Amino acid sequence: MMTIENKMQENYSQELEKIKQKALEEYIPIIMDDTLEVVDKILKEIKPERILEIGTAVGYSAICFANYLSENGKIDTIEREKERVEEAKINIEKVGMTSKINIYEGDAVEILPTLNNKYDVIFIDAAKGKYPFFLKEALRMIKPTGVILADNILYKGYVMSDYNKHKQRTAVRNLREYIKEVTENPNLETEILEVGDGLAVSKILM
Repeated sequence: MMTIENKMQENYSQELEKIKQKALEEYIPIIMDDTLEVVDKILKEIKPERILEIGTAVGYSAICFANYLSENGKIDTIEREKERVEEAKINIEKVGMTSKINIYEGDAVEILPTLNNKYDVIFIDAAKGKYPFFLKEALRMIKPTGVILADNILYKGYVMSDYNKHKQRTAVRNLREYIKEVTENPNLETEILEVGDGLAVSKILM
């Protein structure tokens, strides 16, 4: 006989899979499976009390991360597209995570400077051309033992190639700048992992 807990877990897994499939069908960028595996391991180790996510999309990654929060943990996530915010709210409610995930609607460039919380983990997955700005704000808000994660850091392989086409030039240049800053900063220990579209993992050194 299935327990209530097992039933809830099954419902959660089914809803999460639906959210993922719908996002993939609609070409909405969500965290890739192998990247999620790496992040899961990090979160399992940290048991974060507070996570900041820059780039909610439809709420998929925030929902996944919420499983690793400490008992009264909370995720703040920022999304500027109204339609995505509405969909994320519905998805978060479906899996019963409303009390754990708080969405800020608006442009992260405007919202981040108004936040003064301290976070155990900051996950960056928004406009690629703004990554250096996001890093500056993340360094201001990360706890002394925290981790900053930046997804899509290799950007289809362009970042480590001699790519210089006009269309993506700003994004590629700023992602390169982000990598330079996190690898040269003496207060950070950074690994660039070739999972998904590239993941930068920066641990704060005490």
